[in-house]
Formats: sequence, C-alpha cells, structure tokens
Amino acid sequence: MKEFYLFLGFILVLAAAVLLTAILVRRHEEKRLGEFQDNILKKQRDEVQNIYATMRGWRHDYHNHLQTIKAYLIMGQPEKIPDYLDHLKEDLDSIDIAIRTGNVGMDAILSSKISIASKNNITVNYKAAVPDKLSVTDVHLCAIVGNLLDNAIEACEQVVPEKRFLRVYIGVFKQQLYISVSNSTNASRRRKLSELVSYKQGEHGLGLKRIDRIVKLYDGFVNRKNEPGIFATEVMLPL
Repeated sequence: MKEFYLFLGFILVLAAAVLLTAILVRRHEEKRLGEFQDNILKKQRDEVQNIYATMRGWRHDYHNHLQTIKAYLIMGQPEKIPDYLDHLKEDLDSIDIAIRTGNVGMDAILSSKISIASKNNITVNYKAAVPDKLSVTDVHLCAIVGNLLDNAIEACEQVVPEKRFLRVYIGVFKQQLYISVSNSTNASRRRKLSELVSYKQGEHGLGLKRIDRIVKLYDGFVNRKNEPGIFATEVMLPL
C-alpha cells in the first residue's frame, strides 16, 4: 500500500510538472506573439507617419515650387516647366494616400504596404471596400491585413522582378467581411499546410499564427492555398 501511495504521489507530481511546463511554454509563446505584434504595429505606424511627414513636407514646399515656376516664366524659360511639373507629379504620386476603403486605418495600412510593394517592382492589383459596421476592431483588422501584406511582399522579393505580383481584395461576401491576398512565390512545389507552418519560421511564422488567433477570436475562417508559383490566403470574418 505504501508503494502505491508513493507511485500515486509520483504520478501527481509528474502531472503537475507537465501542466506547469505547458503553462510556461504557452505564456512564452504568447509573449513572443505579443512582442512580435508590437513590433509590427510600430513598423506600420512608422510607415504611415513617414507618408504623412512627406506629405506635410511637400505642402510646405508648395510656395517654393510656385516661385520656381514663376522664375522660369520671368527668365523666359517656359520650356523647363513641363519637366519640373513631371518631377513634382512623380514625387506626389509616390506618397499620395489614394486608397479609400471607408475605413481610415485600412486606408493607411493599404496605402503604406502597396507603396512599399510598388517600390519593390511588384505589380499590384487591389480593390477594397470596408463596411461601416464591423464586429472586428480596427486594430485587429489592420493586424490581419498588415501581416498578410508583409508576408506577401516578403515572398515576392524572392521572385525575379518580372514575375512579382500582389493581388488584394477586401469586401463583403455572404454577409461576411472577405479578405483575399495572393502573391507570387519562388516555391516550385505544393506544400502541405502543416509543412508550410513549420517552414515559415521567424516573423513570417509568427505572422501566420497571429492571423489565425485573431480570426479564431471572432469565429472566422482562414483558408490558405499553396501552389507552385503562387500563395493565396482567404479570411472571412462575421459582420
């Protein structure tokens, strides 16, 4: 009987140790995800702030640009004005937030990420419209889309420039908020999702986990398609 109680005590101690280890591992993972998301949000905030800072600077220089054009006219050099205006247009186009989705946070994130994609020679096609009323918070929505686009841009950068593409669609489908992001990859074969998650280590892997956790929080749905040369993610969130 004594041996039985000793064995039972050992089993209880072992079970407690396993449970404690599981709790510590989970907390460590949550801490990693939290730190990762904080870094992502800071990166996104810095990108958006950079856009607005550039816009403010351009507006500040507005009068100087007018003075330069006026000087060309006074000096009898009107032929230089078209080239000058072309340079101004290129500068403004590079920082203009032209995306209007109906959600200010989404406008900023999409404008920032698509601008980065374009600068990396990625062909971008997008269509986005966000309804006024959502069950998902703006923070979580931007976290999902921001992570999706960061991963997509990272994958495209591994592909030769002439084959880089990024397609984004956000809208309402069957009374759900539907988000679709597809991009080119250098993958030459199809991978199973379990293999994909283990393959995408580092920030990319944490991004996938972060997306899954947020979608699960809202009882949503995630579908990933991994084919040779293309990777696609679909997210559906209840309105």
